[in-house]
Amino acid sequence: MADRILVVDDEKIIRESISFILKKEGFSVSEAENGKAAYDKLLAESFDLIITDLEMPEMKGIELLEHAMHINPESIVVIITAYGSLDTAIAALRNGASDYILKPIEFDELLVKIRRLLTHRKLVLENQYLRKELKREHNFSHIVGKSPEMNKVYDIIQKVATSDSTILISGLSGTGKELVARAIHFNSRRATMPFIAVNAGAIPESLIESELFGHKRGSFTGAMTDKAGYFKAADGGTLFLDEISEMPIHLQVKLLRAIEQKEITPVGMSTPIAIDVRFLASTNRDLQQEIAQGRFRQDLYYRLNVVEVHLPALEDRKADIPLLVEHFVAKYKAEMRKNIKGVNNEVMRLLMQHEWKGQIRELENIIERAVIFCSGDFISLDDLPEFLHAQSGVTISSEKASLETAMNDFERQYITMILRKNNHNKEQAALDLGISLPTLYRRIKDLAVPQ
Repeated sequence: MADRILVVDDEKIIRESISFILKKEGFSVSEAENGKAAYDKLLAESFDLIITDLEMPEMKGIELLEHAMHINPESIVVIITAYGSLDTAIAALRNGASDYILKPIEFDELLVKIRRLLTHRKLVLENQYLRKELKREHNFSHIVGKSPEMNKVYDIIQKVATSDSTILISGLSGTGKELVARAIHFNSRRATMPFIAVNAGAIPESLIESELFGHKRGSFTGAMTDKAGYFKAADGGTLFLDEISEMPIHLQVKLLRAIEQKEITPVGMSTPIAIDVRFLASTNRDLQQEIAQGRFRQDLYYRLNVVEVHLPALEDRKADIPLLVEHFVAKYKAEMRKNIKGVNNEVMRLLMQHEWKGQIRELENIIERAVIFCSGDFISLDDLPEFLHAQSGVTISSEKASLETAMNDFERQYITMILRKNNHNKEQAALDLGISLPTLYRRIKDLAVPQ
């Protein structure tokens, strides 16, 4: 879609000449013979750029500029001025105009300025959009769950996000600790600054000091250049140190000093460097137990644990499983461009019963796989991994029922499991069950075994 430009000048020859040149260059152009007419157009429609003369009847260019900035602060305004009115043009720049051009107009110069300003405007708007999307992606509503356990988590992180306090995020692997850290950062005053996530357990012990604090060239074998380190990279923003319990004990005192003194000393330097970093840490271990066993410094623990955000295991928030399933199905069906409505009741019942040792990460992986294999409207047990099939077998209802009802229920579930195991090959299923094929067909009909 062509950029829309409004040309405002009381001299018809200038107005029409500018419009003619701009239209030839592919712009969508509208004209106004004075400031008042231009103001009326601005109220009725939007423009990407306004070119206006300063001296006009009814409403001068400076007044039009003020109105344009009020109606749309993102407006680009180029002032046309004579050499003798240069002071007025400079005043217009102070009031929000983006540029000016002198009379007599050089059209090549005007086109260069217009293209430069429109390109800059597009970049600014794209940057604003991306920042909004980034914040939306990491806001608290993106953390799925409405259980009482998760509501407690929301209450804490909403309060701590606006502070600069050090936060310790605890919970089992796969419960979403980094997601919470990102939500805290992108809802803080540091949201426009870097968020640096570092997994302490993934860096070799011999390199972790250099990676965190940086080093000077020649400070050790292989240090061919200066390195800033993660603390410096996060300056002004947030440093999230995942699995803090993996930090070597001899570096914990240096980390404590960095947090308390707001300064670091790179390897090979003796002079500290000031930093402005908010520190978030996570752990999947009991740090009190790590302290008792001499693997973690108590003073560092107390410095980190100003506020603790503990993420409950999925086992403790099973009420959130349907919401999580819905969320992951929506995510992956969009990525894979599939028209899947959700999971069937049998799958949901199984997911609710499963022991999620891998927490939310395991659930997400299973749903992603199921979306890949699903060819119908709803994800079925056939779309789930084999190890889950084994868990979908025979269950005994705890509700009161006659012996005949309980036996029929057992037989229905057992036949369903054997059919699924044999990919619904009834001949093979009959062999495994030790019955004839006609008997299997009869039992399927009598027991209403799902096909």
